[in-house]
Amino acid sequence: MENASLIALSRQMALRRQMDVIANNVANLGTAGFKAETMVFEEHLMPQAEWSMDRPADSQVSFVQDVATVRDFSDGGLLPTGNELDVALQGPGWFVVSTPEGERYTRNGSFALNAGGELVTSEGHRVMGDGGPIVFGTEDVDIAIASDGTISSAAGDRGKLRIVTFNTEMALRPEGGSLFASDRNPAPATDARVAQGMVEKSNVQPVLEISRMIEVSRAYQSLASTLERTDRLRRDAIDSLAEVSA
Repeated sequence: MENASLIALSRQMALRRQMDVIANNVANLGTAGFKAETMVFEEHLMPQAEWSMDRPADSQVSFVQDVATVRDFSDGGLLPTGNELDVALQGPGWFVVSTPEGERYTRNGSFALNAGGELVTSEGHRVMGDGGPIVFGTEDVDIAIASDGTISSAAGDRGKLRIVTFNTEMALRPEGGSLFASDRNPAPATDARVAQGMVEKSNVQPVLEISRMIEVSRAYQSLASTLERTDRLRRDAIDSLAEVSA
């Protein structure tokens, strides 16, 4: 009975962490460029106890262990905004932004201008071009952003968005919002295309996440019932053993 309780508790702990991941996906349903996460589980076998002549070998006990959180880097849908500074990426690639902690990478192309005329993200981080930050003047009207990221206005060229890619996007680690960091050096993206006046929506699938949430909730409740029945059996066993024949 102790083994049954321990196995059920290990599964409940994994389900609770899975629910946290699902809830985070649902909470970021409206976050531009957000990439959904899912958990990976595996069986963990407890080692057998040492065998001896007077005691048979114990059987292995199988527990549930969450080993990783995997992020889905597939493209999200495009949402037209009508803002000439908003851009969305299609295909593999990341915008490069400058933060106090160094360069970071994002798919959230909801951009604006700060007081200095610099192109910045919604969090105020400067968007980097091939030659550094992209700066506009008062004479820059009718801003156009080509599919390769080249930026121009009525006053002339203003640079080109720096768009990079990685050999493995699994090396990217989230840092809150839609920002990612990586210890690996990126390479210029060649297959990414820029769409002006749009932003990439989150790739979270609401129906799928809600169905997962229901499944996790039902599994957790089922395990709670199992633990209750196991506890009842334990109490009944103790009561029976405690009875003394007259």
